[in-house]
Amino acid sequence: MKQTNDKAGDAASASEQIDARIAELTDWRGAALAKVRAIIKQADPEVEETWKWRGVPVWEHAGIICTGETYKAAVKLTFAKGASLPDPAGLFNSSLDGNTRRAIDIHEGDAIDEAALAALIRAAVALNTAGKKPKKA
Repeated sequence: MKQTNDKAGDAASASEQIDARIAELTDWRGAALAKVRAIIKQADPEVEETWKWRGVPVWEHAGIICTGETYKAAVKLTFAKGASLPDPAGLFNSSLDGNTRRAIDIHEGDAIDEAALAALIRAAVALNTAGKKPKKA
């Protein structure tokens, strides 16, 4: 798994920075972010973890899949091309008015539909990789 940061030469890898963010969130938000991270990594073993915009975990595969922002009352997974993704389980519950992005706001006590989230991740990867030539080894 490749890890990148905003600035070349950052001391900590993106994965380490995400680890630190999870550790510093000692309430339900840390557990929620850790859970969605595990689902993302399981759904796409080739996912790249990046750290952008001065502290936002980002998961990428041939482009941004989603970001994992944390707020006081929510963990927000924003899908860069969410408006183009099928969402039969109705996970998207935020940023529904935009033409491109869609988000899932997870609140304290919310159950995460792991199978539906994994399917959404795989659909985002498929959309990102559609029509792109594979990288040469």
